[in-house]
Amino acid sequence: MKTVVGISLGSSRQDFEFTTRFLGQRLNVRRIGTNGSIARALKLVKQWDGQAAAIGVGLVKDSDGLGARADHHAERLAAAAETTPVTAGGRLADILQEWAVRHAQAELGHYFDNARVLFFSGLASRKLAQTMSEYTENLRFADPVLQLGVPKLLGSLDALQLYATGAHLVAEWVPPRLTPAPLLAQWSRHVLRHALHKCTVVVAPVHELDDFGAAELAGKTVVTSTVSDRRLAALANKGVQMVIDGAPVIDGHVIAPDLLHAMIVAVRRKPPQQIVEDDLLEILAELQLAPRILYPNGFKRVNRFAFVIHPLSQEYFKVVKPVEILSQVSPPLFMDTLEKVLAYAPPFVYSTVTGIKSPTGVEAEGWLISVGGTPHEIMSHPPEFTYKRLLAAAEMARKLGAQIMGLGAFTKIVGDAGVTVARRAPLPITTGNSYSASAALWAAHDALRRLALLPPPDGDARVKFKAMVVGATGSIGAACARLLARAAEEIYLVSPETAKLLALKESILKESPGAIVHLAARTDRHIGEMDMIVTATSGAGQKVLDIMKVKPGCVITDVARPLDLPPEEVVKRPDVLVIESGEIQLPGEPKMKNIGLPPGVTYACLAETIVLALEGRFENFTVGRHIEWEKVREIYKLGLKHGMKLAAISGVHGVITDEQIARVRELALAARAADAARAARPPRAAKATKAAKAANTLPQASRAPAARRRTVEEGRR
Repeated sequence: MKTVVGISLGSSRQDFEFTTRFLGQRLNVRRIGTNGSIARALKLVKQWDGQAAAIGVGLVKDSDGLGARADHHAERLAAAAETTPVTAGGRLADILQEWAVRHAQAELGHYFDNARVLFFSGLASRKLAQTMSEYTENLRFADPVLQLGVPKLLGSLDALQLYATGAHLVAEWVPPRLTPAPLLAQWSRHVLRHALHKCTVVVAPVHELDDFGAAELAGKTVVTSTVSDRRLAALANKGVQMVIDGAPVIDGHVIAPDLLHAMIVAVRRKPPQQIVEDDLLEILAELQLAPRILYPNGFKRVNRFAFVIHPLSQEYFKVVKPVEILSQVSPPLFMDTLEKVLAYAPPFVYSTVTGIKSPTGVEAEGWLISVGGTPHEIMSHPPEFTYKRLLAAAEMARKLGAQIMGLGAFTKIVGDAGVTVARRAPLPITTGNSYSASAALWAAHDALRRLALLPPPDGDARVKFKAMVVGATGSIGAACARLLARAAEEIYLVSPETAKLLALKESILKESPGAIVHLAARTDRHIGEMDMIVTATSGAGQKVLDIMKVKPGCVITDVARPLDLPPEEVVKRPDVLVIESGEIQLPGEPKMKNIGLPPGVTYACLAETIVLALEGRFENFTVGRHIEWEKVREIYKLGLKHGMKLAAISGVHGVITDEQIARVRELALAARAADAARAARPPRAAKATKAAKAANTLPQASRAPAARRRTVEEGRR
């Protein structure tokens, strides 16, 4: 039986010895730590020379480019053995660590996308740094800090290449009297600690993390090698979120790359330099080894998002203290000028968002990034003006480490509704319109339930109601129509585009064969029969329906932007519930600055960005003016999966309360009772006054019953 020895500069407390069958041969495997002593390592190499079949030395891995100097210690140790082959396993270590990162990226789904990664040594991890650059540009290298004591990080692979051309030469000729002063050394350490605090992923030898605590390592992902149970427990105490380790486990022992390479050398009986990539591929496949993804404190994953907001009016500027004071004493011209000036301001982080946790265990954190333009300023400039500011916000989000960015309010309707921004941005973009449409229908269905004006269903049957979609051939309208066809007893699709209506009906009947679908070019014929109406036109302020003809107690969901029903129209019918959107309750214990909603509640467009982050769907989900109804349905299901709940229903004047819904119900019941009484009243005698005859010449549909008019006037008062 052959003996293979691994000699490490690490702690002797990690030593082990075991016997195993490896690639068809019996091996006795030993690991011996020297507690950092090169002299003891040299002595051990000489001691085992001729006795062991191969020796692995766990030092800095073999240098392989970038101007890095050769590892003199490894050379001395190799030269100390006369007959036994000695290896540091550098190439194998590269392969195992790169494999571990690629394995985690695939297994966890885009885990390293736009992550902020700190390498303790880019020179020692060149290949891994190149691999990481495929997923993120946020790379930082601490080589100058740890090698030269210079308090400066390198911020790119190009900077690392430039550093490598002369850094070691400088280190070799610097005389002792010019070595870093204690103050500079402390500052360098501060720079490293700050970098650890800001990053999300740390690439470092596991023993080099011993000097850092929870303040620097809590919540981090550590990419390293040879993490024993003892090391893992120490990392758990420091709050490390995840450990990715390329070193395999054989018979319950974590095998360092140098020792694994020595085992391969012993079995194959080849010099270390003659074991090439093909040999390693064959051996790793035969051994069926796999990288390890470890969770020291149990499973935890935190994904990151950003969302763009902007002030909706001049009133939003007044929350800034200096502006608030000046606005009280300055003429309106000051606020007008300020509004124009702030439209040119660079983006800034308005708020961090934390505490969002899905029932699946995945968490999300992010940033609300504000651009300065009000709707008036955004719409008064060409689209390219807003594109530039959104792209600047996207670059800020990238540097922060966000993996997806959402567009809010008017930023998502400018120009081509996010298409150009998504094409130019360094990270995926979504407008949130899919979840906005879904939440609007969710809110409408909830409003119907809370109004309780529909007859209860029989058994498991669905609630019977009639619905109308105005603007059904548009992207949002078609999506709403497809979903409502599955819920409503009958659905009426309204659009002046006749051919598109016919095609839409065919498509809906294929998806929902039992649906009852009616088509119309105008709303006035059947509008008085509807229990729910969805308006999704692009009428841009044109009147799309006569609210005075709507059935009392009808729920109107206005998903058009700009709104199809302005506030002055809505107030005409207090016995009708008009909804603009549904707000979403986020899971967990969310914390963020005030956005005009109760704590933990957010707009559906922001909720879409958060749902995609929780799901790990870092892609351009909803962009452009065409909304796919499948995505509307999909984001609704994903929202339920991650614990999203309908929190509130909003109308033209903000959140609609239970008291307001009760008032609408009361007025609707009174109006319906008055209509029923009028319909049951026997016809009067043939005599009629001249005024009555004149009134009877008006179209019947344009005259609201007197009782309903009284009810409406009562509601206004």
